[in-house]
Amino acid sequence: MIIEVGEKVHVMYRSLYEKSMRRHFIGTVTAAKDALCRIEGYVFIYDDKKTEFVRKPELRTTIMDLAESDYIVNLIDSNVIISDIRYKYAQGVGLVASDNKDFSLNINEFGVKS
Repeated sequence: MIIEVGEKVHVMYRSLYEKSMRRHFIGTVTAAKDALCRIEGYVFIYDDKKTEFVRKPELRTTIMDLAESDYIVNLIDSNVIISDIRYKYAQGVGLVASDNKDFSLNINEFGVKS
């Protein structure tokens, strides 16, 4: 198996065109068959007016084939509480996903800063 039930993931949807919506998903795998996964977690959408990622408040369940080229997938440590993760700007680093404890994922490595 490429991914297992209980693993936590941070998923970025690849942009198909310049003005496409920037969407991320952070959650826990609740079922998996090879790379096809049912994941429960939170959607983060980039708000152009606020110029920041905003987490949708409701818990969602989605199904993704994490082996597809449409996604960039990162594993998150099992001790991280998904509902605690927010996006913030860190001095000298840029945009990170963080639980304000031990977990921090640099989002800038996946795009060029201008």
